[in-house]
Amino acid sequence: MKAMIFAAGLGSRLKPLTDTKPKALIEVAGKPMLEHVILKLKASGFNEIVINVHHFADQILDFLQANHNFGVDIHISDETEELLDTGGGLEKAGKYFISPCHEDKNGILLHNVDILSNCNLQDLIRFHQQTPDVYATMLVSRRITSRYLLFDGNNLLCGWINKTTGEVKPAGLKYEEGKYREYAYSGIQAINPLLLNKGMKPGKYSIIDFYLQVCKNIRIQGYPVDNLQLIDIGKPETLIKAEEFLNQL
Repeated sequence: MKAMIFAAGLGSRLKPLTDTKPKALIEVAGKPMLEHVILKLKASGFNEIVINVHHFADQILDFLQANHNFGVDIHISDETEELLDTGGGLEKAGKYFISPCHEDKNGILLHNVDILSNCNLQDLIRFHQQTPDVYATMLVSRRITSRYLLFDGNNLLCGWINKTTGEVKPAGLKYEEGKYREYAYSGIQAINPLLLNKGMKPGKYSIIDFYLQVCKNIRIQGYPVDNLQLIDIGKPETLIKAEEFLNQL
């Protein structure tokens, strides 16, 4: 099975730690974030992983080489010339996911490098594969936040709202309290690789913004997990909590 780890970010929220190394190599409980995610993917049966790199890319390449790629087949999607965000990053890495005959419909797992969770990745990928007409399945939860993805009664994506500012996406969406199921995105999802043929183009853009542009025309679903335990280790204060979180898992 195939997966992609988004590891190219600048890690601005983790400065000054990321002044000398990439976010992906910041340690949590004695291991770099990237190692935690690779080992979880490997334990979940993913044997081919694409990792995108930009900030201090050479350090990531050296780390992988020193650890013999942790015994999995790893491809590098090089973004050293331009950081492409999650949408552009996926599009650039697409050559590793689309078969020459465009018939590969197996699910691809996408995982942010700074997310730790108790999610059963096999359950997520199986749920995604059971709905072949859906192009993406996002792991979501009812976590308290200011920004929510909006889903209909079938958990299909309809829009997004910032509760603090009132901003909505896509343009023209009419938000009504109680009309939608409101979930927070986890930074983990599964996609049908044929998604790459549904209007994804080169450039820098967020994959969530892309979904909000196309969700009226293609099916993007949420996968809500009520007992989801998750921590975003992209901030200095969460680094302190992350070791305890791992021990609880």
